[in-house]
Amino acid sequence: MMKLIRILLVISLILAITACGFRLRGQISTLPFDTIYVAAPPGHTIGLDMERAIRVSTTTKVVGKPEKAQAVLQILSAVNEKKILSLSTGGRVREFQLIYRVSARLLDAKGEALTPVDEIVLTRVLPFLDAQVLAKAAEEEMLYKDMQGDAVQQLIRRMAAVKL
Repeated sequence: MMKLIRILLVISLILAITACGFRLRGQISTLPFDTIYVAAPPGHTIGLDMERAIRVSTTTKVVGKPEKAQAVLQILSAVNEKKILSLSTGGRVREFQLIYRVSARLLDAKGEALTPVDEIVLTRVLPFLDAQVLAKAAEEEMLYKDMQGDAVQQLIRRMAAVKL
């Protein structure tokens, strides 16, 4: 009897989810080129994240040499910034503003710009307590990683909008 109730509950949940229009995010799969090369600043992980996202969410193939690519994504810079947002009455930091800036442009096989240099700026607020310094450092790193993932998705959407 309990198993039947669980099955009915699962079926009703599936029907409710599909009735509201929910669907998993699908592939973009329509970048206007078949192959791409990603050039990123050395020592930064955004290049690897970008390649992984292109492989997973599009049908475009990532190649290892710019000569073999129909398009080249040049990530010119990826910078983390941290600013004090607010102070307590005692002069201690209460909040930081975390800023992630990415500059990129898309080139064709001849090296001509398909898009101008485009800057994506993402911000997050990090509440801060002196008693939780280690936890806040880990949270800061997690927020920067999250912003990098958001920037990668924005770059893919912008590339999908390019008209050749």
